[in-house]
Amino acid sequence: MTIRVLHVYKDYWPVVGGIENLVRRLAIGLQADPEFAPRVLVTNPGWQTVREEIDGVPVVKAGRLATVASTPLSLALVRELARQPAEIVHLHAPYPLAELAYLLTRHPGRLVLTYHSDIVRQRRLLPLYRPFLWQLLRRAEVITVSSPHYAAGSPILRALGEKLRLVPFGVDPARFALTPERAARVARLKAELSGPLVLFVGVLRYYKGLEVLIPVMGEVPATLVILGEGREGARLRALAAAQPHADRIVFRGRVEHDELVAFYHAADVFVLPSTSRAEAFGVVLLEAMACGLPVVTTELGTGTSFVNLHQQTGLVVPPGDRAALAAALRSLLADPTTRQRYGAAARRRVEQEFSEAQMLAATKALYREVLARPARC
Repeated sequence: MTIRVLHVYKDYWPVVGGIENLVRRLAIGLQADPEFAPRVLVTNPGWQTVREEIDGVPVVKAGRLATVASTPLSLALVRELARQPAEIVHLHAPYPLAELAYLLTRHPGRLVLTYHSDIVRQRRLLPLYRPFLWQLLRRAEVITVSSPHYAAGSPILRALGEKLRLVPFGVDPARFALTPERAARVARLKAELSGPLVLFVGVLRYYKGLEVLIPVMGEVPATLVILGEGREGARLRALAAAQPHADRIVFRGRVEHDELVAFYHAADVFVLPSTSRAEAFGVVLLEAMACGLPVVTTELGTGTSFVNLHQQTGLVVPPGDRAALAAALRSLLADPTTRQRYGAAARRRVEQEFSEAQMLAATKALYREVLARPARC
């Protein structure tokens, strides 16, 4: 039989973010396998419900009433969830509305939940959220986590025991290969941007640590390139403009995939200086590492230090520590031999431990396992 899988989250392509892109890659991968029939249910920034097909995957974007505390509110999503036939409902948490909708609608689909992150910034809402979150976690057949580090550091996940399954996120290394066309782009970028290049990629959110990194670049002999947009963009651009080294901080916004890959290959070091556990994994690390880049990350007790191994694939420094961050960047920029060694190890680590094929295989195996169990009464 064909296994119908419904992925539920708040946003989807063309909205760009770690979870959004992960859901998209899972849906595309499932669509390519005749055993599975994926669908995606998310919200639409407008009030109307939109039905479309993206990458061959049916996507319902339910009309949104408002957004409160980073949570889209949509009565249409609740209605659509009740109508969507599926043997597996795969929720991506945290998104309280979707989780509550699953409980309210009593959807017959077996529940698989990927626990991406604890509630970090909206802690005041935890007393309201926690009771139905625990109901949902009890209802879930399986709860997947992307790293053992995050599971060990989460007070919620530590209590779940045998339900937890490790399914690391993955990327397809072939999508980041240096083709002749991309090599030409790399040459143009290196000619255009002066000196060694330090690269940051990501949505410009409060926890990404750019308010630490931007001033630090005054102590680092390199140009910082920032790719991405987000609600912190205007504030960060103003901060950069006020620095004595403003001419060495370049914002390029959101770029298409080929240009992104060219930037990865043009850079000397990749940096993800995040400052809170809201940075639960960092898929951009896998992308950079797939391109052979050494990386600098911060020790958050999350998946970033599961991906980046200190003094093997890059360097790990304390969050918010400007002196340590500057020293790590300077040491790598001054040592091309170490950069090459870390970069080669980073590429191998992605190929061996964090491939998209491995992620898809593990996810499919979980679906089959769940459906082979006796149905709950």
